[in-house]
Amino acid sequence: MIQIGIDFGGTKIEAAALDNAGRYLARMRVPNPGSYDAAIRDVCALIGAAEQEAGAAGTIGIGTPGSASPRTGLMRNANSTYINGRSFRQDLEVALGRDVRMANDANCLALSEVVDGAAAGARTVFAVIIGTGVGGGLVVDGQIIGGANGIGGEWGHVPLPWMTAEEYPGPSCWCGHSGCLDMLISGTGLRKDYAARTGHTLDGEAIVQAARRGDATAVTVLDAYISRLGRALAMVVNIVDPDVFVLGGGMSNVEEIYPCLPDIIRAHSFGRAWDGRIVPAKWGDSSGVRGAARLWGN
Repeated sequence: MIQIGIDFGGTKIEAAALDNAGRYLARMRVPNPGSYDAAIRDVCALIGAAEQEAGAAGTIGIGTPGSASPRTGLMRNANSTYINGRSFRQDLEVALGRDVRMANDANCLALSEVVDGAAAGARTVFAVIIGTGVGGGLVVDGQIIGGANGIGGEWGHVPLPWMTAEEYPGPSCWCGHSGCLDMLISGTGLRKDYAARTGHTLDGEAIVQAARRGDATAVTVLDAYISRLGRALAMVVNIVDPDVFVLGGGMSNVEEIYPCLPDIIRAHSFGRAWDGRIVPAKWGDSSGVRGAARLWGN
């Protein structure tokens, strides 16, 4: 059976065709066109091209930012804002003449890594996207837990726990609240913290490299970032207690975070008894498209 996955990103749309063993039969991407009708056309064209290259038709799964309301089917909270308020899945089904399954991109990351990635075999997995923004996805016993309202795992829009006096109340977030994790443990948050302390703007990689060279301010900023990430993960432990955290997004490539996080999580988890795993996504940037393909099973 051929499985087609689409990762509908803010800057690009990627397609992949997988066989039963998870091998790539086709893989391609195009820029996100920035308008609704063009996006429908581009997704349909990508699916057609992937199936032609793979030599067979397949099931279709799509990972998107935001989520569709279980009640109305309308998209919400997507950074490609032109799909918000639209019946994206239904419109694709009409255009394709076929059934489509759709899930949040962080849930697709979690599913991908459970099936044949860094969390293979684990029962409860919480996947974290720490890139330009912050996302989360939960898989239990191989099933995505989206919640009654389709907003399960949206931990980017809860406040940073155990705030220090310096951190409180936290920066204003685009969602209308203050102190959201999206503003503090994203790569964007790291850059803004550095800029606030120095008056200079550096990208995340440059800040990490400066910390590795011993730059005092960069070290302080990176240490603060790791502390906040650890506290945020501890909050998830106190609610879900996953077997494995899988980290994706640009900040997941910072090796320094992995040895530091366990002690921070234990210090803030109830009973201080946490003993799980924290691992980078095996499939990296490809986990989203692979997880979308897996929405029809594996």
